[in-house]
Amino acid sequence: VIGQPAKSKRPKEPGENKIKPINKKVKPKTPKMKERDSVDSSLKSQSMLTQVMDKGHFQKLAATLSLSAGQSIELRCKGSNVTWNYPSYLDTFKDSRLSIKQLDRYSQLILANSTAADTGEYSCWLQLCNGNKCRKDETKTGSTYIFFTDKEELFVPAPSYFEIVYLKPDKPAVIPCRITTPSAKVTLHREFPAEEIETDGTDIIYDAKKGFVYQHPTSDHKGIVYCKAESQGAPQISIKYHLLYVEVPKGPPSATIAASSSRAKLGDSVRVICTVLGEPDVDVNFRWQYPGQESERPVIIQNFWRLIERGIGHTTRISKSVLLVEDFEAIDAGNYICIAQNLQGETTVATKVELN
Repeated sequence: VIGQPAKSKRPKEPGENKIKPINKKVKPKTPKMKERDSVDSSLKSQSMLTQVMDKGHFQKLAATLSLSAGQSIELRCKGSNVTWNYPSYLDTFKDSRLSIKQLDRYSQLILANSTAADTGEYSCWLQLCNGNKCRKDETKTGSTYIFFTDKEELFVPAPSYFEIVYLKPDKPAVIPCRITTPSAKVTLHREFPAEEIETDGTDIIYDAKKGFVYQHPTSDHKGIVYCKAESQGAPQISIKYHLLYVEVPKGPPSATIAASSSRAKLGDSVRVICTVLGEPDVDVNFRWQYPGQESERPVIIQNFWRLIERGIGHTTRISKSVLLVEDFEAIDAGNYICIAQNLQGETTVATKVELN
């Protein structure tokens, strides 16, 4: 009885088999081609980065992801030579909560016991190496922005209670009060006079991944501000931000040099000071050339900087490098040359110290 139905179905199977294999061949191929097209068009960013779910399942990551603070997360990035980028805050805990391993076919990033402070962009890319030189493969990258939501911490915690934001007329300025809950309502407030600052969506906009963005900063925007967030509970206040309007000098550093004395006696102490005025947030590097350098004459070099107010809300950074020669000798007489360098170039200045 069991064998009869099988025999009675066999005459129908040849007809069915002519159709089924065709369907089986066509159907799987169509989505695969679509997937390949979409992967190529998005530079393979979606297929590179995945999240490991329960029971070994994988999930492709969208542009943003929301998780509750306290959860652990495992990300995988395909490739045999992968580099990761993640919130710099995590470097403090890389020995305990953050783990990155490079395996044969993928790199694994595990973040345990997440906190609101871990909110930010997580990205990976393949490195193309030729000998010791490596570069980023722009066609093979993946990224996602993860919100680690916390009702007690609507704002991503900051390292301090006060932060300086420089306003420059030639580029946007960001008040970095980022939130952990994308649905939170965020407003910007001035401390004095106490008022809410209108965000029109044109000159001042809010981006949950960045904070408030001043598209065209002016000296009128300077002052102390803070952000307020509300989400199903009492409002929370961010840290305070001191907005300083700065001058923007173009080109290499503006450097000057001076010695404590142009003539020195044997045994004297001589200081040569190299000074640069520039943008508050632009680092200046100093290099020195001096008479006793080739003979490895010992000198003491100290570098430091501070901010100075120049009126009308303008702030400038003064950077100094001091070269000290103790117990002046004949070998120390000659030209002292300071090379000051920033991102836009370098400036060389010199002064002469003679033996008296």
